[in-house]
Amino acid sequence: MLPGAQAADITAFKATLVPVGEDQAPLIEQTNEIVRRINNQIGRNVLVEAEALIPHVGRLPGIDGKAKMSKSQGNAILLSAEPEAIREAVHRMYTDPNHLRTSDPGTVEGNVVFTYLDAFDENKADVAELKTRYRRGRLGNVAVKRRLEAILQGLLAPIRERRAGYARKPEYVLDVLREGTKKARAITESTLAELRSGLELFMLD
Repeated sequence: MLPGAQAADITAFKATLVPVGEDQAPLIEQTNEIVRRINNQIGRNVLVEAEALIPHVGRLPGIDGKAKMSKSQGNAILLSAEPEAIREAVHRMYTDPNHLRTSDPGTVEGNVVFTYLDAFDENKADVAELKTRYRRGRLGNVAVKRRLEAILQGLLAPIRERRAGYARKPEYVLDVLREGTKKARAITESTLAELRSGLELFMLD
């Protein structure tokens, strides 16, 4: 999608917070530049600026450690993944290639398993301790992968079950989409009307 179209999606709803990865932060700033330019031109603050809401792990790598997680590249863990698929994905995760034995000092930076633990393990003190032990050669890859797998299994199980429930109720899902579309259309039409009014007043000045 073109930046202008993405900016329209944000400004049409007068969004003030937009959840994005760190790689999308420049898009939010581009959107805000457009907002400021339009507001300055018509002399009214019709559109509002948005703030990028970036999680503490701003970019989640694929399990291969080579690129951003992507379904098309086959390096993603899907929200609908079954337990065995999650287990296999964690087993394949890129770690430190030089950490061949538990006694070998390991590198945490760039280690996908630790990146995911930073993102999803709520016990930050435990994660910090694991990193210390790993760096000192007192922790193996299998142990940290088992911990991560347990966390991801617990996180994704209710999401997978809820998704399956919706899949059994397609008419309900369509009703929700129709109602959401109706509400969205009302908001965007209101914003567009305000913008047109502001432009008309600008043309009359």
